[in-house]
Amino acid sequence: MDNANNYAKIPKEKFQFVQKSNIGHDKKLETKPVGYFQDAFRRFCKNKGAVAGGIVILFLLLFAIITPFCTPYTVDYYDSVFSTTQPKNNLFVNTNFWDGCKNKQTGLNNFIEDYAISLETGKPVIKNGEYTVNDEGIYEYRYDTYYGTGFGRYRTITTEEYNDIQRYQNETGRQVIYPTVKLSDRPEAIQDKTRANLYYKTKTVGGKTQPVLDENNNVIPNYWKYASADGLPAVAAEYNSLRIEGENGFIENGEQVFYIYGRMVSGGVEVRTYYYEYYRYYHTQVLKDGIDEPCFLFGTTSFGKDIFTCLSSGARFSFIFAIAVAVVNMFVGAIYGSVAGYFGGKIDLFMERFSDILGAVPTMIVITLLKLHMGQSSQALVLFIAFFLTGWIGMASTTRMQFYRFKNQEYVLAARTLGAKDSRLMFKHIFPNAIGTLVTSCALVIPSMIYSETNLSYLGIINLEAGKITSVGTMIAAGQRDMMIAPFVALFPSCFLALMMLSFNLFGNGLRDAFNPTLRGSEG
Repeated sequence: MDNANNYAKIPKEKFQFVQKSNIGHDKKLETKPVGYFQDAFRRFCKNKGAVAGGIVILFLLLFAIITPFCTPYTVDYYDSVFSTTQPKNNLFVNTNFWDGCKNKQTGLNNFIEDYAISLETGKPVIKNGEYTVNDEGIYEYRYDTYYGTGFGRYRTITTEEYNDIQRYQNETGRQVIYPTVKLSDRPEAIQDKTRANLYYKTKTVGGKTQPVLDENNNVIPNYWKYASADGLPAVAAEYNSLRIEGENGFIENGEQVFYIYGRMVSGGVEVRTYYYEYYRYYHTQVLKDGIDEPCFLFGTTSFGKDIFTCLSSGARFSFIFAIAVAVVNMFVGAIYGSVAGYFGGKIDLFMERFSDILGAVPTMIVITLLKLHMGQSSQALVLFIAFFLTGWIGMASTTRMQFYRFKNQEYVLAARTLGAKDSRLMFKHIFPNAIGTLVTSCALVIPSMIYSETNLSYLGIINLEAGKITSVGTMIAAGQRDMMIAPFVALFPSCFLALMMLSFNLFGNGLRDAFNPTLRGSEG
């Protein structure tokens, strides 16, 4: 009543008709509709940890896919001479990091042997010629694991190869064959008679070979030589190629003297070959496999395999294997779980008991039985079958729980009321709400598969190191043997596995949040 009286007191001139043109209306929305996946991608990009994980995974994938095509080495390549060779990057050769060298502590005899190789070949086996000696007479220096391969043992090659190496030396200026030592002048100790590094005079003290030094503490060369007037001995091989510095025919006791570079033996010519240069000759002239000189970016294993190549090829196999297992498990598990979760009742009870029985069988038993049945040559297939037989059960259980969670929601009941079929309700209305959880589970299955393969390889149950196949887990298991002398053999594949596991966890968590429908439209 009071309000009515108040309105009555308002003057009439205050009331005016509203013009039709001034009536306000709701404005048309100018923004474009955002789709489900577009909104999920936006929310995923806001998660910096997930984005970083995705970038790292992409980098690891590119490493696994591209690298095997960019290296001259292959998985089945090996060279036992370059065993546990240190990692080397030519960009760091002038530093003490990643230069193919290692810190070496040794006694006088071994030091002299390394020093003598440097002196004869001109290669810095002792890096920069720098070394220290402690009070106990232990020498410490940076030892080049590439040049330090030395001459190894006397090598017998065919006459054709002997002549071909001489041709190669004349064309390239790289000396492969060095003067040999007469059989009677070699060390007395039986174990040292075939050691080609000992080109200098030696003596035996207490059953051990020791060098004989001159008054300046230098080694005394003990090469086999002949006077030009006497002619080449019958057992010596003719040599017409590079000679060591200062040896182009020198005068001794008034006669011109030459060194002998090869000794004729049954089957060919026995020579002293500097292995670093012989390696270059053999790969460029004989194998012609594109390897110009030995350089292993991540070093080599105890079998002389290139870790860089094996890691990239192993990563490619591990990724392909794990992704294949994850996709198959997701496909089978999603269908199985959808049916069980949607229909429920006796169907669900029967399907759950079946999966429980199958899941109760230990994976180790499955792998062992499959190995006995399929043999050692199909171990990759054994792993795939074993992981598939039980791997889909977890995915099916996750899908089933998601269906129980969403199948009685109002929008599902509304769709059923409007006449939607079961298949439409399952895969159009309910299943999309489970995608976030399923994608996360699938993303985490990939590193889980690789980690499982690593454990099986470490235990020796599965061995994929055969021919042109290897894996990250196999490399870690192989590096276990060399942890004390060459930790880098296990370091690189271990770092790869750790980085991959961390990245996939961050990436999977980001996917879970991005595909969560309850967060759609949130600004995070």
